[in-house]
Amino acid sequence: MGSLRRNALILLGVILIIILIGPFLVPIPPLEGTAAPMQLADSDSRFIEVNGLTGHCKIAGQSSPAILLLHGFGAGVFSWREVMEPLSPYGMVVAFDRPAFGLTSRPMPSEWTGLSPYSREAQSDLTVALMDKLGIEKAILIGHSAGGTIAALTTLRHPERVQALILVDPAIYPHGRAEDWVRYLSFLPEVQRLGPLLVRSIASDGNSIVRSARHDVSKITPAIFEGYRKPLKAENWDRALWEYTIANHPLSLEKQLDKLTMPVLVITGDDDRIIPTAESIRLAQGYYVPSLQSSLTAVISPMRNARESSWMPLQLS
Repeated sequence: MGSLRRNALILLGVILIIILIGPFLVPIPPLEGTAAPMQLADSDSRFIEVNGLTGHCKIAGQSSPAILLLHGFGAGVFSWREVMEPLSPYGMVVAFDRPAFGLTSRPMPSEWTGLSPYSREAQSDLTVALMDKLGIEKAILIGHSAGGTIAALTTLRHPERVQALILVDPAIYPHGRAEDWVRYLSFLPEVQRLGPLLVRSIASDGNSIVRSARHDVSKITPAIFEGYRKPLKAENWDRALWEYTIANHPLSLEKQLDKLTMPVLVITGDDDRIIPTAESIRLAQGYYVPSLQSSLTAVISPMRNARESSWMPLQLS
């Protein structure tokens, strides 16, 4: 019996050593075929130095009101390509790549102190700093999916800078305690080392992610696939995406929206497979925001999935 117990303890010790040391023995090959963001830019790309970052944005239209577009996870200014021109007659339309996405610079952990530039709070600060840089006093914020999180957070933190808030399939509600476990585990040295390697799977699985966000996959052209995959050619995209993942934490925005006093519009599609349509309806019906029941409205779009088609221009005046 003693021998069996001793062998079990030895086996357990070996397993623990493998778990603790094994990740450091896994080779992390360097990314190949990457380039500086400016080398991947389009003819209408603009790069602006703001908050220590080189931000990538595109601008259409001019004058007031200013309309800021905040994209979702895995997207960028490319995802707004069908709406910028239709919105431009209504004012100055600005779409920018949030840190970890698109062609905005991707600082490494050794390059900053304090708040991570990939955190939601830093991205909210970046939104306001970009407005300052462009001379925008107040703006209409349009946030899609995870960009809706940043748009709502920015509006709560800087209500005096927001004329109106439009949330398209917004990621507002938490999705269970699994996120907490992932966040806690992500700070283990072993997980930190393997993290960038894990997110590289997006490069090989990216097309399926694009397909999952579409109601009619037949409308996805090779150019659309390439548009979403191009940022995966940017330097340090894997490490940046990992830093973005571990910088997130619960915000409980759904419990704070009763503080908003400006007009708010919630838009969703009736076949959204990433942010359930019911969540957008729940938000718009004032489940947590009873004081806004008269100003929050859900729009069930006839395009079925609000992630897949051109939008009709909204009346913004």
